[in-house]
Amino acid sequence: MGMDGLQLRSRVTEEGQLELSLVRAAVADPAADEVVMRVEATPINPSDIGLLFGAADMRNAKASGTRESPIVTATIPPAFMRAMAGRLGQSLPVGNEGAGEVIKAGSNAQHLLGKRIATFGGAMYAQYRTVRAADCLVLPPGATAEDGASCFVNPLTALGMVETMRREGHTALVHTAAASNLGQMLNKICLADGIGLVNIVRSPAQAEILRTIGATHICDSSKSGFMEDLVAAVSATGATLGFDAIGGGKLAGQILSAMEIAAAGKMKTYSRYGSSVFKQVYIYGGLDTGPTELNRSFGLTWGLGGWLLTNFLQKSAPRKARNCVSAWRASSRRRSRAATHASFRLPKRSRPTRSPPTTSAPPAKNSSSIRIRAISHPSGQETSGVRGKCPCASSPNPRLVVEEINVVHRQLDTDSQPPVEARIRECRPSRRIEVLFECVLAGIPVQIVVGSTA
Repeated sequence: MGMDGLQLRSRVTEEGQLELSLVRAAVADPAADEVVMRVEATPINPSDIGLLFGAADMRNAKASGTRESPIVTATIPPAFMRAMAGRLGQSLPVGNEGAGEVIKAGSNAQHLLGKRIATFGGAMYAQYRTVRAADCLVLPPGATAEDGASCFVNPLTALGMVETMRREGHTALVHTAAASNLGQMLNKICLADGIGLVNIVRSPAQAEILRTIGATHICDSSKSGFMEDLVAAVSATGATLGFDAIGGGKLAGQILSAMEIAAAGKMKTYSRYGSSVFKQVYIYGGLDTGPTELNRSFGLTWGLGGWLLTNFLQKSAPRKARNCVSAWRASSRRRSRAATHASFRLPKRSRPTRSPPTTSAPPAKNSSSIRIRAISHPSGQETSGVRGKCPCASSPNPRLVVEEINVVHRQLDTDSQPPVEARIRECRPSRRIEVLFECVLAGIPVQIVVGSTA
């Protein structure tokens, strides 16, 4: 039987008005590999705010409508309407991720019925959401929907920031809005990997949050000595890459200036062009929608740009994913079909020279699944969910610290064999993200475990 539920929509009119409304939307019955989730918790991230409010000035927002169908409107400044051209007149659902209970399940997803899950895919600001079973993470017993609602965007963003740092040749980071959920995850990753991290917060209370989880370098922008503290922290860590969630105002320029002061202090000779150390700040949020102000006091070797998780994921080379599948196939052929356990060591500095075979596929009755560990919310809850079957993922990428993978291999038609499982060992948090990305790009479903590294 069909059902419907409330859903939050965002629409921009041609007259320059943002309209937020609650509408009744039909809930699609689940297909064989889908489930219907009753949404119990969903976060609000900058990426959600960008779609929800667009370029509207919410300071002049007005409420109207009825109690059953409320409407909120706000004016969009004319200067920003050109950027809204692609969404004029469209009533768009909002919300990237969320968690809740599975109330309906397709024929191939009955094992999820009644389970509390976390998932992603948009349109989560709603009472109900139909999603693929492969996109569900089953929360552990005792975990609430609030615990699991932020399992995707923030963990992957934090890991992506660290990987961006490594790919671009930096050794330490500066992060703004650092006491946020994302900021706390980034701290845990950097502490685990021994990466210098300068945390910028806006109040003493936020600074205390970070101290309780072990953060070392904390700079409070509300203090009069903020700039001196920032220079000292950047000098101590050697940070030359910053991620700014604020966007507007002077903060991005202040970070670049602090990096230049720290670098100039190590110069043996003066240069009117400033230091030769490259300094980069990426703006990835818009907590301040005003203009970004730069006081050009940081030489000529610097960069300012935008950073988006989606773009970062798309930059991961599909060839690496194909290589990892090819490596698994080669290893699989060396094992007997009846093998129950195999252990092999990945090459650190080699890359397969042969392209993935097009006609020789792994035996249809053999499969494995991948278990990847990453950083979750500060409570340290561990979340696991199966996204199907896949060959074990290994990458010849020399930057990937995966020393060994143990694969339990079995015949699926032999009930006496042990469960299918693959465990990635000795893999630091900031490296596990590459394994996940390569599997996703190759179309390989994976099993992810999200929790504390402690």
